[in-house]
Amino acid sequence: MDILNPFQIALSLLFSGDAELMSIIGLSLSVSLTAVVTSLVIGLPLGAILAAYRFPGRTPLIVISNTFLGMPPVVIGLLIYLLISRAGPLGFMGILYTPAAMMLAQTVLVLPISIALSRQAFESLNAEYAPLFQSLGLGRTARISALVFEARAVLMTIALACFGRAISEVGAVMIVGGNIRHSTRVMTTSIALATSMGELAFAMALGIVLLLVAFAVNIASQLLRNSFRNLGHDV
Repeated sequence: MDILNPFQIALSLLFSGDAELMSIIGLSLSVSLTAVVTSLVIGLPLGAILAAYRFPGRTPLIVISNTFLGMPPVVIGLLIYLLISRAGPLGFMGILYTPAAMMLAQTVLVLPISIALSRQAFESLNAEYAPLFQSLGLGRTARISALVFEARAVLMTIALACFGRAISEVGAVMIVGGNIRHSTRVMTTSIALATSMGELAFAMALGIVLLLVAFAVNIASQLLRNSFRNLGHDV
């Protein structure tokens, strides 16, 4: 295989505005960004609570979240499949082999990352600001809000880590999404399909496109992180 061929194919697909490729990229971003936002909305407050307070059941929660960090994606995909299949307890939702099922699988996959990394960041900040919080007599909600605000730049790094894990996932989304053309096919499942069909140059081209998409998201996050830092200086 000519090493330049995948790059030529990737550039050709991008500059030609290939409709199917644009649809696949759009679905990939939609599924992954939704999963990341959902995991952050749930995980960041949990991370802040676990970092700032000691309460019964705290240690088991930390152990469970850390355990899910090492959970194989295909196992998570299988668990979600069992939940949302027709015979499962959530089968009435009818979301199996839809983008919604893929979003759910990716959310479960990256949520432990959101909780674990935010807890570490918040623990460091809480130790630093604890005397100030105590002197001001801040309540729980105020403390958590202050921690989230002070950690805003670090949280962008956590969001990027979650996004990188979500956008690169193939096993779980293949199980619950089915890799259906024009419906649930995303970048990673397209690469897996092309590889299985022996279209290695095309698979490499799709991989290059995926890297370019991730690169663009990183640039956007860096700009946002800089704006957060400037906001902190203004405040």
